[in-house]
Amino acid sequence: MKIADLLSDRVVIPELQAEGKAEALDEMTQVLADATPGIDRARLREVLEDRERLGSTGIGGGVAIPHARLPGLSGILAVFGRSSRGVDFDAVDGAPTRLFFLLVAPEDSSGMHLKALARIARLLKEQTVREQLLACDDRDGLLRIIREAEAKY
Repeated sequence: MKIADLLSDRVVIPELQAEGKAEALDEMTQVLADATPGIDRARLREVLEDRERLGSTGIGGGVAIPHARLPGLSGILAVFGRSSRGVDFDAVDGAPTRLFFLLVAPEDSSGMHLKALARIARLLKEQTVREQLLACDDRDGLLRIIREAEAKY
């Protein structure tokens, strides 16, 4: 499974408007709900908030990977968002978060869920990839950067 395969221009946000964690989650879940007929946005928001209460998914370095498992899904869903000014996401390093991958997996898919998280972390571990994503402000370019970076491993 490739992360780029989970993304389309419908679930890429070139410039998040959010200033805080709750607003960022609202914006990303709305985009996912708009792109995925039948998804229960309220339940999705609830499971993401539950996960955030366990500890912030703002992993530092300007990156957050909010994630959760949701009953009733047939596969993994994702949203990518970028914020040029940064969002206060309670990141472990206290720095503003600029790159977001929201990931939602079926309730019974621990292995797939963990594999997807690992692939995202590996992708965003590369400083050059993060810099390219921050410098790009259009959907097609963001998708291209993710595809090209992911193809290298």
